[in-house]
Amino acid sequence: MPRFFLCLLAALSFIAWMIMVLYNGIMFDIKMGDYLKRAADANTIELALDNLTTALRYAQFEKLTSGNTGVLWKTPARDVGFWNQNLRASYLELVRVQPEATQLEKSNILLKLRETLLDHGPDGDTVTITPEISLFPENALYFWWGWLSAVLVIVSFGVAGIRKFRNY
Repeated sequence: MPRFFLCLLAALSFIAWMIMVLYNGIMFDIKMGDYLKRAADANTIELALDNLTTALRYAQFEKLTSGNTGVLWKTPARDVGFWNQNLRASYLELVRVQPEATQLEKSNILLKLRETLLDHGPDGDTVTITPEISLFPENALYFWWGWLSAVLVIVSFGVAGIRKFRNY
């Protein structure tokens, strides 16, 4: 009977981890990622500025301004500070646009913003974000929780399966 509870506890922990990772990803998209996409898709400076401002306020509120999302290795691709500074630089470019700027100047700035905010891949355009930013700053906690839960599931079900197999 204790093996059953160990299996159940390990499975529930892993399922809870998956739900939390999924939830954090969805909430990040709702509160920031979608606004970055809207800023990239905007046809006017004002619309882009409004959406980028909303995204930057969320980043500031959630302290997504510096650090690294890496757990085992702190790589440049996971540098939150660079990502945030790049967003802020784009914001400043939008703010500096003069009302009397030509349509060509405005279009060029919007094109540059789009290039900054979006990555182009085999699956189409995606918002440029630091990997695992939705879990930041608790990346290490989620990393170890996921690994520990997965190992416990494998070991507990493996041990339970071996013991059951021996009974035959």
